[in-house]
Amino acid sequence: MIWDRFFKPRDKPRRSPKNEDNADGEYLTLASKEGWILQGGTAAGKYVSNMTAMQTAAVYACVKLLAEAVASLPLHVYRKDKDGSKIHIDTHPLYKLLHDAANPEISSFIWRETSMTHLLLWGNAYSQIIRNGLGQVIALYPLLPDKMTVCREEGKLVYKYMSDGKGAVKLKREDVLHIAGLGFDGLVGYSPITMQRNTIGLSMAAEEYGAKFFANGARPGGVLEHPGVVKDSEKLKESWNSQYQGSENFGKIGILEEGMKYNPISIPPEDAQFLETRKYQKADIASIFRVPPHMIGDLDKSSFNNIEQMSLDFVKYTLNPHIARWEQALKKSLVKESEKDSIFIMFNLEGLLRGDYKSRIDAYARGIQNGFYCVNDVRKLEDMPLLDDAEGGNLHFVNGNMVKLKDVGAAYAEKIKKKEGE
Repeated sequence: MIWDRFFKPRDKPRRSPKNEDNADGEYLTLASKEGWILQGGTAAGKYVSNMTAMQTAAVYACVKLLAEAVASLPLHVYRKDKDGSKIHIDTHPLYKLLHDAANPEISSFIWRETSMTHLLLWGNAYSQIIRNGLGQVIALYPLLPDKMTVCREEGKLVYKYMSDGKGAVKLKREDVLHIAGLGFDGLVGYSPITMQRNTIGLSMAAEEYGAKFFANGARPGGVLEHPGVVKDSEKLKESWNSQYQGSENFGKIGILEEGMKYNPISIPPEDAQFLETRKYQKADIASIFRVPPHMIGDLDKSSFNNIEQMSLDFVKYTLNPHIARWEQALKKSLVKESEKDSIFIMFNLEGLLRGDYKSRIDAYARGIQNGFYCVNDVRKLEDMPLLDDAEGGNLHFVNGNMVKLKDVGAAYAEKIKKKEGE
């Protein structure tokens, strides 16, 4: 399989998928449609793969931030009531699976973190679905996306997984939870690392240049000029390098004999705008993952006034699309067909969307005064103990000086009518 040419094989999942059959089909994945792009070469001369890209600080920070954000959000199962309201249910078989542990080996946090990492690096996240005799989902095992191929056979989607020691293992569509990223055919997503390999390659080249700069000293190159003839130039060069090359020798005073002169020929990194290039590449990579720069350590354009707004924008415009992918994929693959009209799975973003304390209290006060919040609704959002009915915790209130629009002036009109009747 073409993926194995570019990715080193890794340990197989603890639970290997069960093979259905060995028929071949029409391949639809990126590996077959755009295999040439997986070469990983870049204009900067660096080889970029999903693993080498993670060695770049900005890529690692973005992936870690998004993966941990999705993994840490509360994930619940709800039932839609007749009046359209949602009711949280913790007795559904999917609840413990999604909230506590995806399988006996890993927690829900680790499973979601791993799956989100796969989605960000490869553009696809796959998990094998294990069901009991009643058709209920009892476990989810993450599968490596670089070993998965999606194909269509007789009009049906089939997933082929390269299992170590077993060759191609075929899984039915209903046995795979597939969360796809941005793609061109609606079936599989394309890897952001592959699509943006030139940007990441430039960042890798800049990091390597910086490392070599410090390895070679404050001036990475220069010429020793001797007024006469040097008999053993190699010995002189080795002697100079052993004394003054490397970051550990930075700042040492050089001693030149026999009228020799040292002429530096390299351009200092500041003059070459090396530091500016590094900052630009960090911001460029952050834009690939749509992460505010201040969240990965770039505070140049951040202030107390805009960080809160950028954090809210991160939730609305970065996390929300990912959450929508997850919620729809979870419902499509895990919820029984007979329950799809009433059962749905939803992440809770309320905690991330809260503003500062003063803004929250003002919003709560308006909610209580206008009747769409009760006191206990607010206390739940703030993780405070609830009040009982005797304390009025579940009562709804409305401001008494408010009347219906159609009733405006009705009392005055009635008064005039009575006066005329007299």
